[in-house]
Amino acid sequence: MGKESLRPDEDIVAEITSGNFDAYGELMARYEQKLLRYVIYLTRDQISVEDVVQETFIKAFQNLKGFSPKYKFSSWIYRIAHNEAMNAIKKERHINRNVEVDNIVEADHESDIISKIDRKILKTNLKICLDNLDNKYREILMLQYFENMKYSEISDVLRVPIATVGVRSARAKAKLKRICEEKGVKL
Repeated sequence: MGKESLRPDEDIVAEITSGNFDAYGELMARYEQKLLRYVIYLTRDQISVEDVVQETFIKAFQNLKGFSPKYKFSSWIYRIAHNEAMNAIKKERHINRNVEVDNIVEADHESDIISKIDRKILKTNLKICLDNLDNKYREILMLQYFENMKYSEISDVLRVPIATVGVRSARAKAKLKRICEEKGVKL
């Protein structure tokens, strides 16, 4: 149905480490838009987003032989993206610019225009509230709801215990609800 490949990431990694470096393009195609969206929310800085994602792919490729199959590849590459984003934040120290998230292509092919408008309004309102959360809470919600990761995957990405993920998720939701109520935002 239009998907490039249904092969597991780990099979592609094995192919790459066996010498078929062209297969890395398949992994890049799978993760580029997801990582761009993730890094935008972390850095809030559109200028460095592409650089951060490109550096993520370079570092992932360079360290592919060190990838441990005990982790999911997706968690591993998100962790690299997380580290690169944090490095960019430390370097640039100018993360207060607004970012137009709609510049990222979505894999949404809905034909119902009303639904698209409702989703755009919800997305805009949610972004207003998310922008007011601390990074550690915003990141949990981004991984959980925008990247559809399980607590165990989030734990791998952020290198925190699963219980910490659960606690931060609950706190993030409560804070997000309070912020939205204070701003009069309807979700």
